[in-house]
Amino acid sequence: MAHASAHHGSDAQAHAVAHEKGQQHPLGVYFKIWALLFVLSIFSYMVDYFHVQGMLRWTLIITFMLLKAGLIVAVFMHMMWERLALVYAIVVPPLLLLVLVGIGAFEAVYTFHTRNTYFAPSVQPPVSPHK
Repeated sequence: MAHASAHHGSDAQAHAVAHEKGQQHPLGVYFKIWALLFVLSIFSYMVDYFHVQGMLRWTLIITFMLLKAGLIVAVFMHMMWERLALVYAIVVPPLLLLVLVGIGAFEAVYTFHTRNTYFAPSVQPPVSPHK
């Protein structure tokens, strides 16, 4: 029991010393994240360079944007070093909003195709002038 209380005391003392000095993050983390952001930006530009079209284009662009936004929030807002509950409180609501917007987009596409299928005017075959 004495060992546990001595260990707890040293943790509290180490935490107090670290808190007084301030939390320092290694610069290497920032350099790696900047490099990764640069690579993701290159991939975003390559989508235009290779003339990717349609849903694949927008899926890739949105994916790269979300990855970049996640990296910026995680590192530059120091979310990597925060408590998990705080991270969830900040990150989960925008993710839920994205899911709801995605569901709405799928529903919009379904409604558009349904209206085109059932409410579009019927196409009459062209009448041949030779009859």
